[in-house]
Amino acid sequence: MLETLRGKRMMFVGDSLNRGQYISMVCLLHRLVPENAKSMETFDSLTVFTAKDYNTTIEFYWAPFLLKSNADNAVIHRITDRIVRKGSIDNHGQHWKGADILVFNTYLWWMTGQKMKILKGSFDDEKKEIVEMPTENAYRMVMKSMLRWVKLNMDPKKTRVFFTSMSPTHAKSIEWGGEPGKNCYNETTPIEDPNYWGSDCDKRIMQVIGEVFGNSKFPITFLNITQLSSYRKDAHTSIYKKQWNPLSPEQVANPVSYADCTHWCLPGLQDTWNELLFTKLFYP
Repeated sequence: MLETLRGKRMMFVGDSLNRGQYISMVCLLHRLVPENAKSMETFDSLTVFTAKDYNTTIEFYWAPFLLKSNADNAVIHRITDRIVRKGSIDNHGQHWKGADILVFNTYLWWMTGQKMKILKGSFDDEKKEIVEMPTENAYRMVMKSMLRWVKLNMDPKKTRVFFTSMSPTHAKSIEWGGEPGKNCYNETTPIEDPNYWGSDCDKRIMQVIGEVFGNSKFPITFLNITQLSSYRKDAHTSIYKKQWNPLSPEQVANPVSYADCTHWCLPGLQDTWNELLFTKLFYP
């Protein structure tokens, strides 16, 4: 992998699940690089791992919607009232230019259970024009924006573009035959039903991706990790993660209430995502 990346720039763009895949990639590779020949730095939305002897960087850029939004601060972005600005992909895209391999994802932040708020003008306008749009229409809009950006800024002969499908969550154990009111907490084995598909993975969004990519002139490699990850109710960080706020006594008494059933442990499942990425990079 490092030889393939020699002299190149690889960038993951998206949300915290894509950041997890990025960290997995760095962890898989960095032990082959001597201490004095590698560095990891963060500049606002951009984190850069450099392997000096290979003249390569592996980077992560925080953009949970790909378009400009009110959740673009890489540290403080816990916002319930999410607003996405239409036609604003260049705002982030200027930072992706020059990448040889791009790995995009965006899904979780769109799934609010309500219509998406789309800003038509600028975030700086005093009077903002905001329209509400069904999630799948808003998602189609961002997919088309991403493809337009890729077509204008990437050379299909010299570069590769990947898109990672939705990452499943395991917040309702009743869906896999567990007890009501429980989640991924204390789960230690995968789901064995080969046809299992959780309610959190919206098949309409999968259809939107299929339609938009199907009409694309630019070759996008689809990294379909959804089904294989759906079985892994046992692979989440659960309660073993950094807590941004101190836990209340009620939470401590009931770990199910604060278990993280969205993100994944490392080492773990996301290393498999990267093995798939590696294979598709070599055998397109």
